[in-house]
Amino acid sequence: MTHRLGLTGSIGMGKSTTARMFRDEGIPVWDADATVHTLYAKGGAAVAPIGQVFPDAIVDDAVSREVLKELIARDASVMSKLEKIVHPLVAQSRQAFLAKSDVPLVVFDIPLLFETNADAWLDSVLVVTAPAEVQKERVLSRPGMTETQFQTILDRQLPDSDKRARADHIIETLTLDDTRDAVRKLIAKLKRQSDARDRT
Repeated sequence: MTHRLGLTGSIGMGKSTTARMFRDEGIPVWDADATVHTLYAKGGAAVAPIGQVFPDAIVDDAVSREVLKELIARDASVMSKLEKIVHPLVAQSRQAFLAKSDVPLVVFDIPLLFETNADAWLDSVLVVTAPAEVQKERVLSRPGMTETQFQTILDRQLPDSDKRARADHIIETLTLDDTRDAVRKLIAKLKRQSDARDRT
């Protein structure tokens, strides 16, 4: 039976790097952000339905994230309308990924995992974390990032302490070597548990 591991963490905590480490170990990873990008791109499944509700958001036959941000800033109800269109399409992508993954372990990389109650359908959740000062330093080193933008993003996310309290597994991402070692140990542990369940 496939173990469905959720991977999440606040901005700057090393989630994308950790997801890449799982891929490097041969573990299939479904990426929520990448899925939305595909849905929004030219030819993507979200373009037509979003265009019907928000025609201004379609630029060059693709969904413009910048226009959507402007629409949401002007009218908070836009977000819920957008989610009603996008969430079912994301769920379809997730189910298709799981259906073709006949392996002991798969990872679901979901930035807003707890915020969207994704933990309800996962077998366990891994939260990646780092000290607040390390997080801030990482995020503010990104091109174009400001303290105001950083705070706005944090305000949308569940606090790191709350995520850690709800996690089944926690990895601190201070160094690449230590993070990779922790990822490998967790993979081995979850595969052993999956094998044990299959034998019972």
